[in-house]
Amino acid sequence: MTLIAGVDSSTQSCKIVIRDLETGALVRSGRASHPDGTEVDPEAWWSALGAAIADAGGLDDVAAISIGGQQHGMVVLDASGRVIRPALLWNDTRSADAAAALADEVGSGEYARRAGSVPVASFTASKLRWLRDAEPQNAERVAAVALPHDWLTWRLLGYGPAEESPLGPQLDALVTDRSDASGTAYWSPQDDDYDFGLFELALGRPARVAAGDDQDSGSDASSTAVVLPRVLGPADSAGVTAAQSGTVAVKAGLVVGPGAGDNAGAALGLGAASGDVIVSLGTSGTVFAVTDVSTPDPSGSVAGFADASGRFLPLVATLNAARVLGTVADLLDVDFDEFADLALRAPAGSEGVVLVPYFEGERTPNLPTAKASLHGLSISSSRRENLARAAVEGMLSGLAAGLDAVRAVGVREQRLLLVGGAALNPAVQAVAAQVFDAPVVVPAPGEYVANGAAAQAAWVLTGTRPEWRLEVVAEPKPDFRPVIRQQYDRYARLAAL
Repeated sequence: MTLIAGVDSSTQSCKIVIRDLETGALVRSGRASHPDGTEVDPEAWWSALGAAIADAGGLDDVAAISIGGQQHGMVVLDASGRVIRPALLWNDTRSADAAAALADEVGSGEYARRAGSVPVASFTASKLRWLRDAEPQNAERVAAVALPHDWLTWRLLGYGPAEESPLGPQLDALVTDRSDASGTAYWSPQDDDYDFGLFELALGRPARVAAGDDQDSGSDASSTAVVLPRVLGPADSAGVTAAQSGTVAVKAGLVVGPGAGDNAGAALGLGAASGDVIVSLGTSGTVFAVTDVSTPDPSGSVAGFADASGRFLPLVATLNAARVLGTVADLLDVDFDEFADLALRAPAGSEGVVLVPYFEGERTPNLPTAKASLHGLSISSSRRENLARAAVEGMLSGLAAGLDAVRAVGVREQRLLLVGGAALNPAVQAVAAQVFDAPVVVPAPGEYVANGAAAQAAWVLTGTRPEWRLEVVAEPKPDFRPVIRQQYDRYARLAAL
């Protein structure tokens, strides 16, 4: 049996799955936690990767591995390969003003044409502009910029600060993939290339592409430019591992795939095809689809990303998803089963009670400083059941608005794949059928991003994309209730005032 491994280095944890190459069957798995916060020392990810690998029984019998990771995070390295400052994660909104400045300077329509998306606080370009303005001394030290999965892949290949890695600080060995590069806001999915002008506008420094670990980095002039990872195709190998026995124990010669951004990895793991729209309920909420053509959106509502299979991934993201349910469950002092029971005892529309769940600001709509608000309370409607259901309806209504946005750029869905831990909640399933005006399917629970990374590892190893069967656990009966959306939209508009 040939085994392959896939990693999901997400906001909250690192998960690894080890699967049979031929059937995709899960052989074993492991996980480790990441620290909380919106900025994190990348060494915490490296330590978690080592712990997750150990928890999964190691990699000695594995032939190939690939890493999926949270998108957009800014990892800045100095000339010696050291991390200059903690990585700013996608959900760090301090770069909101920087994003607005970039969009204003270029123009939203022109920016979308050049990079596929309009900058928001989440994107790497916005974080680099924030670094330039808020921490100019750190900005001057930047020799390379990577994303979370780029940096982990680089370390897995054996590179890093000299005393911590067998191959040393070779910045020209940095690689990435199309999906993660497309979330930087300085790489064009349509042109398959970096837009160095947009990068320099962000950081105020010129950039060049990593030349490869065995090639000359270029002229003296280009060697002073900031190094950006070389972008690999979906079946390209990033290289092979160097033997390491420290924080991450790995043998030499393990084939390493290009990796992917988390949403693109999930699409790959789900085997998403034309007509499938994925609604993901994680730390953030996302609505995305795989398409054959690029879908730039000058309004900025839809991010025109690339996917992990050589196509495109129009995506809408919200900052507030599954944690909305956890927050309200804590407020009501119930566990998730009790929370679902409460929500299901309330009528559709929660007797007019509406929660606009912008607890941590919001990305879509772009309201980084907004807060959550509760509306429509009366003496008779102020019941725990209505508050529980309003939380579910509010979370899903925000994502339904995301579905409307991807439809507006040409996506035509045949079904919605509802994924993430919250998708298994019976109240979420019931309300989804009432909020989304499209058939809803709930796939069997799994580590979709890690599964996608495993599929990518198999693709690199064999040259053929695997086709593993998708199991379904629920198909809630369609029961669209427009009243839920209508009352939610009425109050959500107030948050923008």
